[in-house]
Amino acid sequence: MPKDQNGKFTPIKGKPSGNGKEGLGLRKSISPDELEADLEMTDKYTVGPDELQPGVHMRHPNRDTAKKAVQQQNNLREAPADKTLDETFDQLQHNITATEIEGRVNKNIFAELAAEKGNICITLYMPTHASGQAVNEQQDLICFKNILQQTQKQLEEKSISPLQIRQLLQPGYELLKEEMFWKNQQDGLACFITENSFRYLRLPLTMQQQIYCNHSFMLTPLLPVLTSTEQFYLLTFSKHNAKLFLADAFGMKEVPVEGMPNGMDDVIHFEEKGDQQLFRTGSSGGGHGANYHGMNSNPDHKTDIANYLEEVDKTIWKEVLHNKHIPLIMAAVDYLQPIFRKVTRYQHVADEALTGNFEHEKATKIYRQAREKMQPFFEKRKEQALDKYNNGSTSALTASIPDDVIPATYYGQVDCLFVEKNAQLWGTFDEKENRVIIHEAQQPQDECLLNNAITQTILHNGDVFILEKDKMPAESSIAASLRYA
Repeated sequence: MPKDQNGKFTPIKGKPSGNGKEGLGLRKSISPDELEADLEMTDKYTVGPDELQPGVHMRHPNRDTAKKAVQQQNNLREAPADKTLDETFDQLQHNITATEIEGRVNKNIFAELAAEKGNICITLYMPTHASGQAVNEQQDLICFKNILQQTQKQLEEKSISPLQIRQLLQPGYELLKEEMFWKNQQDGLACFITENSFRYLRLPLTMQQQIYCNHSFMLTPLLPVLTSTEQFYLLTFSKHNAKLFLADAFGMKEVPVEGMPNGMDDVIHFEEKGDQQLFRTGSSGGGHGANYHGMNSNPDHKTDIANYLEEVDKTIWKEVLHNKHIPLIMAAVDYLQPIFRKVTRYQHVADEALTGNFEHEKATKIYRQAREKMQPFFEKRKEQALDKYNNGSTSALTASIPDDVIPATYYGQVDCLFVEKNAQLWGTFDEKENRVIIHEAQQPQDECLLNNAITQTILHNGDVFILEKDKMPAESSIAASLRYA
């Protein structure tokens, strides 16, 4: 035991003075009363020879309080666990940015998204606006922010860590800062999020707001864009101009046609040279190098109109229509339509037509009228598929029980799949065991079996039709025509 400067013994560091016999026996003299008091004090604070009673706080004599004070003063932390979430996130951020999936949805894009599997696959859908007051008031931006916050709550309910949630959604929050992004939307927006990527699609149709957090993406809402491949031409014409448009189920755009006549005066060109009238002939359309020949005529005469419309037809045939087989719908005043029908060589002019003067009409308004006229054209493939199902409903080549239909989609048996609109069927399918398990309510490991059945049918080159409940061919949320039994 060490001694102090006066030669007295001092306790060993780490032990309170008077906690053993050594301390008591070193006094030169002690009275019985003092001895009894010391023993009572020792028993009060000790359990064994060198142990303190529980709850007794003791500062270790080797503790450097000055060093701790300096650390606190300089805001130094003792362990990484003391770091804030922001600091940790900054260190672990993978620099993931939101990237656009370019172009219209096709089978390759669909297959790529369908192949994505993981612990967390988030799909977001929302309606957007291409123009108007909604854009000026940033309604889409506000809606997207709310969707991100709702997604965060869903992930929290799935016990995803705050750090991982922030990593998943941070690229979306960065999009909120992109002003030009929100000024250049279409009618819908889809986002596909994993731990390693954040991709988005601008869509030409209005989407219902939806959040799907699972082990794969929800791709059913993309079906109208993927499967509506029907197209038609729209020709607007008057005595003053003619324009050709290509349209589909979601919109239309003008088709530039080289040499398109710029009205009757570009074909029937009148100049007064005595009693002679001049007109241009040939199939080259308007432009430089036009040839003019004499003709006595009235510019409103049917023959002149026929010559003009024949020139229009020759031009669009040569430049565009000579190898096409899709419908063409006319948009013109009523007396011009039979003249064009008579002179055109295109064999797919629709019986329906838009009647009126469309010279100064907006293309979007013309398209809405044309789309309505062409609705039976877009419904034709679906009606044929339903007829096929109904004609085979008594054979083994149809199925409407989910336990039969779902495995058939995985094995390439399904030719046409019919799914009830907005329906969901939760469960699992074990492809190796060929076992379907369906739950009334979603379980933690469940997926939407209807979404998976749709995906598999598309990947196996089948057709899919989303129908209202009362249009389904059977009393089931899913039905199919089979290629083989």
